[in-house]
Amino acid sequence: MSIYNLLAEAFCYPEPGLLEQLEIGLTSTGKNPAKKHLAAFITKIRALSIAEWEELYTHTLDLNPAAAPYIGFQTWGESYQRGEFMAKLNRAMSELDIDPEGELPDHIVPVLRYIEASACPIPDLLENFEPALKRMTTVLREKDAHNPYILMFDAVLAAFQNQPVKI
Repeated sequence: MSIYNLLAEAFCYPEPGLLEQLEIGLTSTGKNPAKKHLAAFITKIRALSIAEWEELYTHTLDLNPAAAPYIGFQTWGESYQRGEFMAKLNRAMSELDIDPEGELPDHIVPVLRYIEASACPIPDLLENFEPALKRMTTVLREKDAHNPYILMFDAVLAAFQNQPVKI
């Protein structure tokens, strides 16, 4: 499994078997600095019950709008520009048969899958992806410095910085 697809899976809602799937993916993924962050995330999540992981996920990624994992929202808030960005992403994802699986197209899960699948991601995404991730990480560190999802945001940043996306 590629690093971006593996990271997308790690940002999905917890369900039985997901942790094991992430562990298998971690061993089969090539060298990437993101792996150390993902491994640390897995270690922290392994100490939780599935119910505790679900609660952590919901508290961190669903009920915390400041660290909401939406690239467009982090960049433009609820604005016309975000709407334009999501429309572009939606078209680009549709061309590659990427199903956002009920999420908005600027959510980190479909965005990571799109980055993996696209030979040339849309420029708006490439320009705003890293600053949006840094914003999410900063807010989460301020609110909950021990939150394991900080490791996931760090993993995505490491993957993105290590594996430059084609422009």
